[in-house]
Amino acid sequence: MSSAVQDAVLDQLFRSARTHNAWTDEPVSEETLRALYDLLKWGPTSANASPARFVFVTTPEGKERLKPALSAGNLDKTMAAPVTVIVAHDLDFGQKLEFLFPHAPGAKDWFAAPEVEQATAFRNGTLQGAYLILAARALGLDTGPMSGFDNAKVDAEFFAGTRIKSNFLVNIGHGDPAGLFDRSPRLPFDEAVTIA
Repeated sequence: MSSAVQDAVLDQLFRSARTHNAWTDEPVSEETLRALYDLLKWGPTSANASPARFVFVTTPEGKERLKPALSAGNLDKTMAAPVTVIVAHDLDFGQKLEFLFPHAPGAKDWFAAPEVEQATAFRNGTLQGAYLILAARALGLDTGPMSGFDNAKVDAEFFAGTRIKSNFLVNIGHGDPAGLFDRSPRLPFDEAVTIA
C-alpha cells in the first residue's frame, strides 16, 4: 500500500462519481450486495466496533414498507432504485466487542456511558455508510445517498424491539445520467482547510 492508485480509480470513486436521482432497470444481484459488504466492512471504526447495520431493501414488499416514511421529493427515485440501503447503527454494539476487539477484554466498558455509546454508534455508523458509498462505486455501481425520510417510521417498521436506529438512506444501482443535476461546486482548499 505504498503507491497511489491510478487516476481512473480516483475518478470513479470521487471526481467523476455523482449522486444519482434516476435509475435504469438493471438489477443488482445478492452476490454483488455481499461483495459490497465484504469491502465496506474493512473500513476503520473506533475499537473496531462496527456499529453500522444495513438493510438492503430490494423487493417490492420491502419498498412498500419503506414508502410511508419517504419525503415526497425522495419517493419516486427510491421506489425506482434497484436497492435502497437503510444505513443504521446499533446502540448495543458493545455486545460484539469481545469478538471484534478481543485483545482488549472489557472494551465494552469504554462505551458504557449513554452519551458515549450514542456518539460512538452514530459517528462510526456514519463512517461505515460512507464506506458503503465508496465500495459501491468501486464495484461499478452508482449511489444516491439522502436524508428526507421519517426516521421514527423506519425504526418502527424495520427495527422494532431493538436498539438499532436509522441514520440515512442510499439508493444503489445503475444510474440514468438523464436524471443528473448540474454538478454543484465544492469549497476550495483555502476556504475549507487550515494547516496548523
